Amino acid sequence: MTTTGDSDAAARTGPWWWERRRSAVLDVGLGLASAAECGAEGVKFAADAGIPVAVGVIFGVLAGSTLVLRRRWPIAVVLISVAITPARMGILMAIVGLYTLAASELPRRIIGALAGMSLAGTLIVTLVRANQDMADGDVTIGEGFIPFIAITTSLGVTAPPVLLGLYVGQRRRLMESLRERADSLERELQLLAERAEERAEWARGEERTRIARDMHDVVAHRVSLMVVHAAALQAVARKDPEKAVKNAALVGDMGRQALTELRQMLGVLRADEAPPKPAPAPMPVPVPLAAVGKAAAQAASRAGSAAEPEPVDGPCLAELEELVDQSRAAGMVVDLSVEGESRACAADVEETAYRVVQEALTNVHKHAAGAKTFVRLAYRPDEIAMQVENGPPPEAGPADARLPSGGNGLVGMKERVTALGGVFVSGPTDAGGFRVSAVLPAAAEE
Repeated sequence: MTTTGDSDAAARTGPWWWERRRSAVLDVGLGLASAAECGAEGVKFAADAGIPVAVGVIFGVLAGSTLVLRRRWPIAVVLISVAITPARMGILMAIVGLYTLAASELPRRIIGALAGMSLAGTLIVTLVRANQDMADGDVTIGEGFIPFIAITTSLGVTAPPVLLGLYVGQRRRLMESLRERADSLERELQLLAERAEERAEWARGEERTRIARDMHDVVAHRVSLMVVHAAALQAVARKDPEKAVKNAALVGDMGRQALTELRQMLGVLRADEAPPKPAPAPMPVPVPLAAVGKAAAQAASRAGSAAEPEPVDGPCLAELEELVDQSRAAGMVVDLSVEGESRACAADVEETAYRVVQEALTNVHKHAAGAKTFVRLAYRPDEIAMQVENGPPPEAGPADARLPSGGNGLVGMKERVTALGGVFVSGPTDAGGFRVSAVLPAAAEE
């Protein structure tokens, strides 16, 4: 089936092979007009052929009514119009049939062959009829004008409908291709929108994971040390009041550091909002505030009260000694060794290395209180390696602080290290302890 009228994408609302009802009405109207024309011309054909007039009229009506099938079988309509050309009937049928054929999606060679057949048939019939009319005396023109008239008539009947049909068919195909391209672009835009939504959801999930990991790294260590000191305070409160006072001061200091770091993180999360009203800072304590940073600690030591501290950069490896001292103050035996020449690296590398050591020490406080711990840091040409290993906890260790564990510490450390292209390994040792190792690419700070 060839479609020459409406687009294939249009909804089918017409009967049988018509796409639309108005197309069926148009074809039926053209078929009736063609049948009337061929029926009228059948009278003269019957007289010339010597057959009854009724037979000629019926023949003309049947032949002309086949124009209704032009959308379904355009080749058949053109062949019938060529076949009845010698009977001097079917002019409307030939014109409309050639237009429909040229506008269809048939190969150009078929269209050209059928158009040539129609042109040749019209030319031959016109020449023969013109010569007969001159012989009968009905036409009084020179013989030299007969070929001109025949060629002009045949071209006038064949060329205009073929050219118009080719133009209309090409324009229709162009519109269909543009429509398909627009539909394709719309589908692509919809797909891109869905992918953008998926990426946004993925980004939100990654951001939630990052915030949870930072909250765990920032708070868990401080709170763990607070719980350890509180347990030690409970144990020595009556036996050694002086040590109890020292432990109480350390607990308060750790609490203030945890609050400070929480405020810094909340300040980053609310960076786009209006700044909150300044609140008085805690009173200075003898233990330095490592998490606030060196600048914030110096400012806090110079003034008794100040506005809420502004967010500062994350911790660095230069503060590792101070981190180890805090664990020592909580009663842990920690041996820190540094290999290689220390140097400044990228901020994210130093922060990740610091967080790995911090979380490993926190796990020792939670699960192996009193165990001797070794912290090793090695500066290599292209990487930084760190290892935290603790031995088995002593049988008669310190009082159980009952520290809760969510099981996310090791997962968070591995995520941080692998995000920077490093390697993270953790697991128990043969001696009954636990070892955490990480290697990070050392991108030098510019």
